[in-house]
Amino acid sequence: MSLNSFISASRNIMRGDAGINGDAQRIEQLTWLLFLKVYDTKESNWEVYEAEYRSIIPEHLRWRNWAIDDKDGQARTGQQLLDFLNTELFPTLKQLPITQTTSLRKAIVRGVFEDANQYMKDGVLIRQLVNLVDDIDFDDYNESHAFGLIYETLLKQLQSAGSSGEFYTPRAVTDFMVKATNPTLDDSIADFAAGTGGFLTSALRHLEAQVETVEDRQKYQSSVHGIEKKPMPYLLGVTNLLLNGIDAPSYFHGNSLDRNVREYKESEKYSLVLMNPPYGGKEQASIQSNFPLALRSSETADLFVSLIMYRLKRGGRAGVVLPDGLLFGSDRAKLEIKKKLLTEFNLHTIIRLPGSVFAPYTSIATNLLFFENTGPTKQTWYYRVDLPEGYKAFSKTRPMELQHFDECWAWWNDRHDIKDEGGTYKARAFTASELADLGYNFDQCGYPTEVEEILSPEETIASYKTRRAALDAAIDAKIAQIEALLAVKE
Repeated sequence: MSLNSFISASRNIMRGDAGINGDAQRIEQLTWLLFLKVYDTKESNWEVYEAEYRSIIPEHLRWRNWAIDDKDGQARTGQQLLDFLNTELFPTLKQLPITQTTSLRKAIVRGVFEDANQYMKDGVLIRQLVNLVDDIDFDDYNESHAFGLIYETLLKQLQSAGSSGEFYTPRAVTDFMVKATNPTLDDSIADFAAGTGGFLTSALRHLEAQVETVEDRQKYQSSVHGIEKKPMPYLLGVTNLLLNGIDAPSYFHGNSLDRNVREYKESEKYSLVLMNPPYGGKEQASIQSNFPLALRSSETADLFVSLIMYRLKRGGRAGVVLPDGLLFGSDRAKLEIKKKLLTEFNLHTIIRLPGSVFAPYTSIATNLLFFENTGPTKQTWYYRVDLPEGYKAFSKTRPMELQHFDECWAWWNDRHDIKDEGGTYKARAFTASELADLGYNFDQCGYPTEVEEILSPEETIASYKTRRAALDAAIDAKIAQIEALLAVKE
């Protein structure tokens, strides 16, 4: 099945349903169907290799027993299908019994459906959509891999789906950060605000090439861990991990900030953290109280940076996307966070990104911070990624691509100072003491800004008269040309 045909066909089906309003609902509707289809495929494989395997889903609610249309007129459709979904499937899956002994691969079914929604109101259109999804053969490696690309395209569309765009980090960014941190099968990789799972799936693609033995495959299966607060991206993220070959995703629905950071045990720490924390959000006092007094902030992104520092193993490393606000911020919490990064961690690199990388969701300028839990910072390297030649900004139709990091990657492996034509630094190293002397202002090697010339009143009047005279002369010349043409016609 081609990427374009699947996306186009699913969009056309749902466009005719009165219950679907916008891209975000369309993608959520499609994703819970995909989840059930993929999960059924996984269960078929588990049943082959595990004689005692029993599904957590009641038999009549399993995909194979209600979704498949044998074209014999017996498949549910219309009002019958609508009633089945709304009064049987969803209520049951939302309340599946979960105990401490329930395996993770079974518990995720309830986790996915607890806050999922069935938006469609036309049972005939739902049948068409179910048939479209059922046509995908996830047992076929090539088709399953191709669909992974289709799914990523659907996730990318979230960038233009209102506020849901916050859950999608461009693949160019996730792939570059994975490349820079170079995960191995011995790593435990975490994202504490995992969204749709972009960082985790980028890491899995990187790890896939390292899998050579059965033991390697077992390490691969348990290598990534995520948590996501909001229900829709959680549904999207779990499905994403299943599509990337993770049988029992260690991916949980919850708030990473809702626990005292001083309580984490060594077993709850990770060797690699990759994430793009939500920014612009405000946290209540009850959440802030989970952090030491000096690090308490109402800004969500600030708290996530502190969380990473508390959950990073000794010797571990982190890559995090952060807005400019942390770099130049001077309130108490931001200063303490930056001081801690320099005195207790090795903040070795800050990559400045253009403000349009996350367009159209936001134009806020962002940065990639890389640090390690290996001791105090000696020096921090800065590098500014400029827009490619011919670009005024990245956009939905001209997004950032991994190739736009090529110059940055070459510099990453051969670090040196770089000055641009204006004499400002594009790349430069600052010692920890230099940054401290700057008042922990990390806003260095930024983007040049246009400076507006301020004229005196006399100069302003003179400039205005000059421009008006030039404009009058141009108008007079045009009038003369018109009059000359009229004279010729007469």
